[in-house]
Amino acid sequence: MICTEIAPGLRHRRLLSPHLLDTRWHSAHLVGVCGSGMKALAEYLIDLGWTVTGSDLQPPSPALQAMQRRGLRIHQGHSDGFLPRDVDVVVYSPAVGPQNPERRLAERLEIRQMSYSEMLGHLMQGRAGVCVAGTHGKSTTTAMTAWLLQHAGLSPSAVIGAELVDGGISGWAGQGPHFVVESCEYQRNFLNLSPQLAAILGVEPDHFDCYSDLSELKASFAEFAERVPADGLVLARGDCPSAVVAAKHSPARVETFSLDPAVEADWWAADLRQTERGTRFRIFHQGGFFAEVSLAVPGEHNVANALAAAALAHHAGVDAEAVREGLAEFRGLRRRFEVVGSWRGVTLIDDYAHHPTSVRATLLTARAQFGRRRLWCVFQPHQASRTRHLMHEFAESLAAADRVLLVPVYMAREEPSDEAGRLSRALADHATHNGTGARFVSSLDQAIATLEDEALPGDVVITMGAGDITRIPHEFTGRVQRHSGEKQAARSTDLAESGRDG
Repeated sequence: MICTEIAPGLRHRRLLSPHLLDTRWHSAHLVGVCGSGMKALAEYLIDLGWTVTGSDLQPPSPALQAMQRRGLRIHQGHSDGFLPRDVDVVVYSPAVGPQNPERRLAERLEIRQMSYSEMLGHLMQGRAGVCVAGTHGKSTTTAMTAWLLQHAGLSPSAVIGAELVDGGISGWAGQGPHFVVESCEYQRNFLNLSPQLAAILGVEPDHFDCYSDLSELKASFAEFAERVPADGLVLARGDCPSAVVAAKHSPARVETFSLDPAVEADWWAADLRQTERGTRFRIFHQGGFFAEVSLAVPGEHNVANALAAAALAHHAGVDAEAVREGLAEFRGLRRRFEVVGSWRGVTLIDDYAHHPTSVRATLLTARAQFGRRRLWCVFQPHQASRTRHLMHEFAESLAAADRVLLVPVYMAREEPSDEAGRLSRALADHATHNGTGARFVSSLDQAIATLEDEALPGDVVITMGAGDITRIPHEFTGRVQRHSGEKQAARSTDLAESGRDG
């Protein structure tokens, strides 16, 4: 039996049930461990008592450094010397190909290899899988659902693609039967999972590097819905026809949710009122009042996420009162409209948005939250293929900002090239033609210099994207902390010298 501890809001001492340890595997090596999903998987496996090692080209984040103190051993870079010869399984992220030296050695040693999603599917066997899929809102809805089950005392396990603000964790192992997992459509990865409860939050064009058109993407979501058994449930966004059609391929019961009063749905929200921190609203289920919720994270899109989480949690056994209380205590995720701090009177917000719909939702949330304050958006497009295909949509979504700085495209899973700059420059031109004050800047450093010269007290700066754009707000808040530390040190020195003189 293993005793572990998790974050505030989920914090309690617990003993893992014996059935969670009933496996022939007890060690794993994670190649690409610094990715958000892989980091969550590492946390989950450590909670199970496994011996976990990993490698990544990126240096460990503070969260991973904290995990090192719990036994996780991380190597920076990739080398066959990093692979323990007696490891039970090698797990690799979608960004790691078969030519990786650790994977090649594992093949020679005949060590079992599994992709990240295959490993999740393996761990889900014999569990009640709760799988959240969709183009937008997966991380937040997954986190809300796991949070509600935990709050209700059901002790779920979870693997989430982002860190909870409360505690900075994204994966953990619980005693209960439920395994709550963020389920991504990229490369049809979610088809490795076995959901008992599933949500399809929406289907929009995306992942152009692995889906030739929207019809192929819809077919993939339909296959995902088919994986839910007849005694399970599929929850679909009722105002997204593609999600509803995909859900109907399932042998399971189908329910819908929506914020649109014109759409007949099984779950809906009404009487939305903005509060200082978020939104107060009422949830209805199949014609009857379910709960009144005061959500502490802002934005109408988060009301939709909370509605889906409430429906999933209810079908997992959580009552209305626990849903109300749990959602009121949920504090959100890192990089989801995260207020990082302030610098020279400028409010700094960091967000993961990298699709036109999520970019628009984030900027509209800022408009509602900050009124007439001047709004800057520093946007780093993610992937050349997405930027090319959705150029017009991105230009329209950026119109909600007063000033837009576009840095070169983050070429994730793509070969670096000068196209990164050309596409962002073209997007800046498109946005300018739409009347947005947009311009191209050649690097993150140039974006920082531009903000230093032009941002004024009272402005709001939102950095957005799925790459390394998050460095910008932390650069500014780091300066504030360093300056504060220097002032404190100088004051301590003055006091010490005054004491000696006295």
